[in-house]
Amino acid sequence: MDMQELIQEFSKRYSPEHTETFRRAVDFAYQTHSSQLRESGEPYVVHPMEVARIVMDMGMDASSVIAAVLHDVVEDGDNITVALVEEKFGAEVAKLVDGVTKLTKSGQQTYITKKQEQSENLRKLFLAIAADVRVVIIKLADRLHNMRTLAYCNPYKRMRKAKETLEVYAPLAHRFGMGAIKGELEDLSFMYLMPEEYADISRQFREKQAERQETLDNAKRVIKEELTTAGIDATISGRPKHLYSVYRKMQRQNSSIAEIYDLIAIRVIVESVNDCYAALGVIHAGWKPLPGRFKDYIATPKPNMYRSLHTTLLASNGIPFEVQIRTKEMHKTAEYGIAAHWMYKEGRNVQSLLDRKTSWLRQVIEARDTTEDSKEFVESIMKDFLGEYVFVLTPKGEIIDLPRGSTPLDFAYRIHTNIGHHTQGARINGALVRLDYKLKTNDVVEIVTSNNQAGPSLDWLKIVKTQAARNKIRQWFKKENREGNVARGREMLEDSAKRQNLVISDLTKPEFVNPLIERLNVSSFDDIYAAIGFGGMSASQVLHKLQELKKKDDKATEIAERIRHGDSEDTAKATHVPVNGIIVKGDPGMAVRFGNCCNPLPGDPIIGYITRGRGVSVHRANCPNVTNLQNDLDRIIEVEWAINTKSSFNASLQIAGDNKPGTLSQISQQISSLNVSIQSISGKPMTDDRYIIEMTFEVANTEQLNVIIRNLKKLKCVSDVYRMNR
Repeated sequence: MDMQELIQEFSKRYSPEHTETFRRAVDFAYQTHSSQLRESGEPYVVHPMEVARIVMDMGMDASSVIAAVLHDVVEDGDNITVALVEEKFGAEVAKLVDGVTKLTKSGQQTYITKKQEQSENLRKLFLAIAADVRVVIIKLADRLHNMRTLAYCNPYKRMRKAKETLEVYAPLAHRFGMGAIKGELEDLSFMYLMPEEYADISRQFREKQAERQETLDNAKRVIKEELTTAGIDATISGRPKHLYSVYRKMQRQNSSIAEIYDLIAIRVIVESVNDCYAALGVIHAGWKPLPGRFKDYIATPKPNMYRSLHTTLLASNGIPFEVQIRTKEMHKTAEYGIAAHWMYKEGRNVQSLLDRKTSWLRQVIEARDTTEDSKEFVESIMKDFLGEYVFVLTPKGEIIDLPRGSTPLDFAYRIHTNIGHHTQGARINGALVRLDYKLKTNDVVEIVTSNNQAGPSLDWLKIVKTQAARNKIRQWFKKENREGNVARGREMLEDSAKRQNLVISDLTKPEFVNPLIERLNVSSFDDIYAAIGFGGMSASQVLHKLQELKKKDDKATEIAERIRHGDSEDTAKATHVPVNGIIVKGDPGMAVRFGNCCNPLPGDPIIGYITRGRGVSVHRANCPNVTNLQNDLDRIIEVEWAINTKSSFNASLQIAGDNKPGTLSQISQQISSLNVSIQSISGKPMTDDRYIIEMTFEVANTEQLNVIIRNLKKLKCVSDVYRMNR
């Protein structure tokens, strides 16, 4: 579908005012992505157009479709900000675009590691979804189109994207009831992650496909006739079974494909709930139902809003098949989940309705409030809300879903924090059980509380399954029992040090303790003891951090000695520079040497370090060798670049390029065209399709170096360019 067709299709479903805004959004996306190509070679703008089409086909509101076509402009555009999107398309659209934009591109964060970046981005996404569920629909549509075109990516990227999709995005789709998207995401991920298993399941599926199809066609015809005779208007269709769900069921049940009962299924779509039960009666009268295979998800809907009647029947040839009976509205919800509500509702009432039907999102906000660490927060969401879960009932019949392996304590804390804190016991189906009992689907759970219960026990941290319950227990100990926590934490830290043959007094000196207090943003080391005491952090974690600080201090001392005595090639070397190259504040006559550990250039922020007898060693302000010198701040001296410095300086770049003939030649030609002298060059392959080249140039300043970097990045054979510290 090209842009004009997409705009025309949009105009049929939305108002003229929205259509004009959408037209402007399409133009803006086209301009932003005009010079970009996808890995398939097609124009990048095809992707946001396809994402918008998917969102529109789900019946979403105009703002969601407009945000879908703009979803990558901040992330992939030059100088495009969320504020600019708001200025052009309004606050509602901008908020949705921001929700699906990674933190690195929304200007909110920088990262230390790739894993930290992923955790921060997922944290931002989950919180954006909790604020506005439309974000998840756009994000899932984005991921769906990317997975459909994943074949064009390199093998590493295919594996990484498929793994993330199976672990994060398919469970998200399931949690929000979006069965059609969940199934497709799972099957695509399955194909890339486990190609042999995928091929084997596909082969087994095909072997008896003709026989199953004949059974399905016959059953559809007979059931249609039976329902028509009974006066029930119904639409009958077959339902393809997703390969990944078959694979998972075979793994869970340790069974062969022949033993899976619902390889084929029929959907019966009727007009009303009464018709659902009437159709069930007619079908059970004419067919043999398998015992224990009936499920009523209309009376007890799944937490993801799924409603249907399920029964498994035996055909005359002995092949079992599943029948799902539901209304048209239930069917839309089963296929599109939360998106279906925009098909039936208008205006602001949709969000309030969804707030009631997706109450688990409140737990996401609670997790944010009780978990500062992004990695821990994301793990909490993944385990508590996106993994496998059981369905249990309150005494009043309300369904509560919890992760598989949850205990009565997890249930109590899910109901209310105070109920959890005052839990004394639990009854399951009327019988008293231990607090470490593992809940099962359909258990009726009653929590026995007592006002005499002072609060939770630390032992409960070993019992609870959910991160939410664990965080609430820790919060109680953090708030209610500080003195005891401090004493307990001090004892635990000392015991841990003894077990590791460490001398605790060597590690708790002020030069190590004070930086740790600052790093953890606490007031005193007692706060750290208290955190150990209530389980907020482990004693081994604190010891590890203290050991790191001690090693860093030892290294700083070593570096300081090397710089003082000028005996290290790694720290500084004499450089011939004009007298006016560097101005030393307060002593312009001092000799100047440049650190080759960081290769400062005119334009870089710099500082000087007074060496013993060898003048001032000049380093970039962020040079690790200088920032490690914590004990010699009196030797740091202010220096600055002189105006119109005529000297030339060495600068090194690391260039990531294609591992194919001609790459090095193109890079060398580009640099030669800039009249830059190459001092040295080396390279090595990193992967089958990536090559790393290290080059050292002679340049005048950072401005000239940045020109080189910009020109290198224009080459199609170059994927990235970094300045090196040496």
